[in-house]
Amino acid sequence: MIILRKAKEEDVEVIQHIANNTWYDTYGSILTLKQIEYMLDKMYNKGMLLSQLQEGHTFLIASENQNDIGFVGFSLTDADKNVYKLHKLYVLPSAHGKGLGKLLMNEVYSIAKNEGGVSLELNVNRSNKAVDFYKHAGFQIKETVDLDIGGGFFMNDYVMEKAI
Repeated sequence: MIILRKAKEEDVEVIQHIANNTWYDTYGSILTLKQIEYMLDKMYNKGMLLSQLQEGHTFLIASENQNDIGFVGFSLTDADKNVYKLHKLYVLPSAHGKGLGKLLMNEVYSIAKNEGGVSLELNVNRSNKAVDFYKHAGFQIKETVDLDIGGGFFMNDYVMEKAI
């Protein structure tokens, strides 16, 4: 049975562990090792994750048999337009194929809907096979962006959106 829980400050290491154990598999054929390491350090350092929690980001951690196997992070990004953003969604490779990504995404969608959200957005690397996953879930490509993240690196993403 999969159990979802809302992450607290003490769960930061769990989020870091899952990110560190999914990114190389997810991005190894898309990004250089140097860029993966740079982005993990930039986006998943303890200070950044604690700051996101304090700024209102919600992280849900999925567990099975008391093992943490995935997480999703999201927030309200435009209160005037009731737009939510799915910032992060990662499942350990060993837990792929169980429908966990869909479960996590649907939970975010339900929470956003219950809170009056009108749309859910996300960014995904244009070469990531997750693009098809999101399309299948009803997301559409809104725009193509190249985001300078420092260190000489860029995120070459699609911004995808799904109406709620």
